[in-house]
Amino acid sequence: QLQLVESGGGLVQPGGSLRLACAASGNTLNDYAIGWFRQAPGKEREGVSCITSGGSTRYADSVKGRFTISRDNAKNTVYLQMNSLKPEDTAVYYCAASRWAFSLNARTYDYWGQGAQITVSS
Repeated sequence: QLQLVESGGGLVQPGGSLRLACAASGNTLNDYAIGWFRQAPGKEREGVSCITSGGSTRYADSVKGRFTISRDNAKNTVYLQMNSLKPEDTAVYYCAASRWAFSLNARTYDYWGQGAQITVSS
């Protein structure tokens, strides 16, 4: 059973940077597409970015040019580098894995981490 654990969350000032990591155990990430999602209080979960096992990527328009997704299959870890952070990026960020989908639709993902809080505030 694939298990995912996010790390790297925290408090950052507007314009700052953070890097989230999604570490997998129980199985290799090599066969999975990985997505990053976020959910702010009172809002629906939204897709932020995703990456295939081969390294193809997608981004939500709201984060294009600011966020970068990458993966290190040798470390069984996927990263989300977040730059130029804005208060509206404040949310709980989740990573998720899918064998079949390469999308920003949360319903296409089968395995989820527990989430990491990102707060962007001065």
